[in-house]
Amino acid sequence: MKSLRFISAEAFVSNAEFARKSLRGVAHNLFPLLFKASYLLEQGEVIHDLVENWPLVDFNMGKLLGTTVDCQEDLSHRTCSVCLESCLTGLRDYVLNHPSPYGKRLKVVDLTGIKDVEVQFCECKKTMGRWARTQLLSKLCLELLVYLQQTQCNPGTFEISIDVLIDLFVTERNYELVAQALLKKCYCPLKICCVAFRSDNLALQKFFYIIKLTDPLLLRKLEIVHNVRLEMEHLEILFNSMHFPLLMSLTLPARTFNVRRFTATDERMLTNIGEKMGEMTQLTELSISFSILTGRIQKLLSPLKTPLKMLDVSNCSLNHADMAYLANSFHANHLEALDLSGHNIPDLYPSVFFKLLSHSSSVLRSLTLEDCNIQDTHVNMLILALSPCQKLQEFKFLGNPLSSQALKHLFTFLCELPMLKNVEFPVPRDCYPIGITYPIDDASLCRFDHQKYESVAEELNLILLQANREDVKASTPLFGSYDAAVQETNNELGAYLIKSFKETLEKFTTSLNKMS
Repeated sequence: MKSLRFISAEAFVSNAEFARKSLRGVAHNLFPLLFKASYLLEQGEVIHDLVENWPLVDFNMGKLLGTTVDCQEDLSHRTCSVCLESCLTGLRDYVLNHPSPYGKRLKVVDLTGIKDVEVQFCECKKTMGRWARTQLLSKLCLELLVYLQQTQCNPGTFEISIDVLIDLFVTERNYELVAQALLKKCYCPLKICCVAFRSDNLALQKFFYIIKLTDPLLLRKLEIVHNVRLEMEHLEILFNSMHFPLLMSLTLPARTFNVRRFTATDERMLTNIGEKMGEMTQLTELSISFSILTGRIQKLLSPLKTPLKMLDVSNCSLNHADMAYLANSFHANHLEALDLSGHNIPDLYPSVFFKLLSHSSSVLRSLTLEDCNIQDTHVNMLILALSPCQKLQEFKFLGNPLSSQALKHLFTFLCELPMLKNVEFPVPRDCYPIGITYPIDDASLCRFDHQKYESVAEELNLILLQANREDVKASTPLFGSYDAAVQETNNELGAYLIKSFKETLEKFTTSLNKMS
């Protein structure tokens, strides 16, 4: 729904040349309205000029593009390259080109409300993801510094100080640029303020250096994901040398912990890490997937003083004692998102799983049970466990050996969950050749009867349709859910993996030569 004011704003900005000439006569309180209208119509030049002449104290992308009284459509998920580049270059020119620096009011620019999603609706079809936004802002800050040093500017320009809140995404490819921008930010009118930090494909030494530059005291979210070789001893050094008082969300890379080779020193180290995490009083989201934590979950989580709302312990080799701790801990009553993938739940700990879900049922919104060996004989048990979870919005259970008939039975139940919006279900077992073993390896994952799968998927969607649940999206993403960060940097990730494979082969060849 659009108000008459918004329709008028669209008409105004649709003629870019006229709008740009007329901006000086526009009332200050209309700038947010014109900005959203320009963004919707992808009027890059108008967006640039609006930001360059921004008359207000703050510029919050999430609020400007989100649902408003004049336009209920949320545009914060549109990472349109034309619009975002115009916005950031307009911010640079705000510093440079305004006739009177002393009349400038802008103090805070918040870019954190931009959401990266799989499907884009902008006409240009070119997106600017988190990595590219990090790259461009860093580049513009350094260019701004060079220009100010080389050009005789109004002395008041150096008095301008604008905090730019952003979620940084750093890899090997943009590391040098971002590090330089952060190192020199005290001299730049645009101050990069890192609210969330993600690191992929980065040497450990470089990670430690750049994380210090971000100012950990301000960090709310820290993601250390692919190809950052952070192990437990490095994590202890990180937590001992830096404080993260505002940290709300922490994601650690695969194999950070491995209790199979634990010594007494490692036990003390784990205890210390747990205590340091306990000092992070804002921490409510934790992802420690693909670590081996058998029998140690209590030691790691019990020092936490704030209950977790999101916990990802997928493929962590949890035992019965770990699950019992989770089910009985104070975290259970607060878990809104839970990932237990990679654990044989029906055979190893069905009763404590029931207990965990019953405790979290009043708040649980997202549940992931991929590769959990859930078979046809377990479907009734799963339905009983899920029945209290009336607020569940997302349920993912890829990789489980379920037949077409079992999936239909489960879908009939899922229709009864009133808040459910997204379901990720496995390719039925009867679509694969007889004798297929689970978990299915990547080479065999796509070797199923596609025609039969499509027929079953139609039947499952018909079940939803007949129950008037067209609002539920059901899909089978064979290689996992969409990850905007991985999608944006997949070329770099692929090159890194090839390089690592090559280095491993060279080491192996050298060892063979020495032996011979």
